[in-house]
Amino acid sequence: MSNDKKNNYRENVIKRSEEARVVRRIVLVAMLLITLVLAYIGYSAYSYINSSLQPVDPNDKTPIEVEIPLGSTSSSISEILEQNGIIKDARIFRLYTKLKNESDFQAGMYEFTKADNFDEIIETLKSGKVVLEPVHIVTIPEGKSIEEIAELYENNLEIDKEDFLDVVNDKEYINELIDEYSIVLTEDILDSNIHTPLEGYLFPATYEFYEENPSVETVVEAMLDKTVEVVSNYQNDILDNEYSVHEIFTFASLLEKESRNNEERKIIAGVFYNRLDIGMPLQTDPTVLYALGEHKERVLYEDLEVDSPYNTYIINTLPVGPIANFGVSSLEATINPEKTDYMYFLHDHDGNIHYSETNEEHERLKQEYRD
Repeated sequence: MSNDKKNNYRENVIKRSEEARVVRRIVLVAMLLITLVLAYIGYSAYSYINSSLQPVDPNDKTPIEVEIPLGSTSSSISEILEQNGIIKDARIFRLYTKLKNESDFQAGMYEFTKADNFDEIIETLKSGKVVLEPVHIVTIPEGKSIEEIAELYENNLEIDKEDFLDVVNDKEYINELIDEYSIVLTEDILDSNIHTPLEGYLFPATYEFYEENPSVETVVEAMLDKTVEVVSNYQNDILDNEYSVHEIFTFASLLEKESRNNEERKIIAGVFYNRLDIGMPLQTDPTVLYALGEHKERVLYEDLEVDSPYNTYIINTLPVGPIANFGVSSLEATINPEKTDYMYFLHDHDGNIHYSETNEEHERLKQEYRD
């Protein structure tokens, strides 16, 4: 190789080496900057949350009167506290109360100070006295669908049924609720095959409303608050269960529609678990009726063929979602079923339930009690 070629080769090697060093420096600087930015964001978020958890002004003990109206939700109480300068951030306070499972706040006139911490504020809110009578009292029974609940509110609160259904099917609102009520609501309710996202999640109870014309959102959130209150008592059992919260709610809704009392629910729950364990369809008629969207006295053989992810005659899993709301006893039966060898059950014409372990026995009972 000539001296010129050697020199050119040497220069190229040096040049590539310099370029490589420059690239390494750029990458190193970029990585360092990214790390610093992420660290800054993390530290800023931590600092903000930590600051929001502290009293607004530890040295200011000037009394501030705040009225919490009757019928206020946890969200609205948090907003009122922030507006009155009692807390720094309503979202942080709301999250704090949910993490501590604090929701039994009372309406009334309170005195707070900017020096109060979150725990002191919570204790104060739990001691209030209700001084007004409710304007409306509405009872939502067990086993009701969203559509039936909408009808009850239309009859008792003069909330238009279609307006109610529009709100509970509004995707933007549902996403807000998932963030707000994450202890019970998950993205499972957004499945496109589900008829109505909140089906089964609005707890049956007697509700008191202190406004002449409460909004649909006020009604829905009051019901979800109740759902959270009830479900929180079973949180550990739910976490230990093989099924998700959504599946447990779905399971409980089936029990609510198939049974009349606690004993029946526990035994039917055992039958359902036995079937699910071996991939056997649940074959429960209420799911067919829900898939059809009809109220019928009797399910026909042709109805059993309806193509729907709710129809437990053609799927061998739980339906895609709940088919109605459910009471505490159905939830308890789902979590703690009666362990039996039963694989079948049927209702006779008097409403009594007969259980069997084999298909042969089941067919005999059908002939005895139905034919």
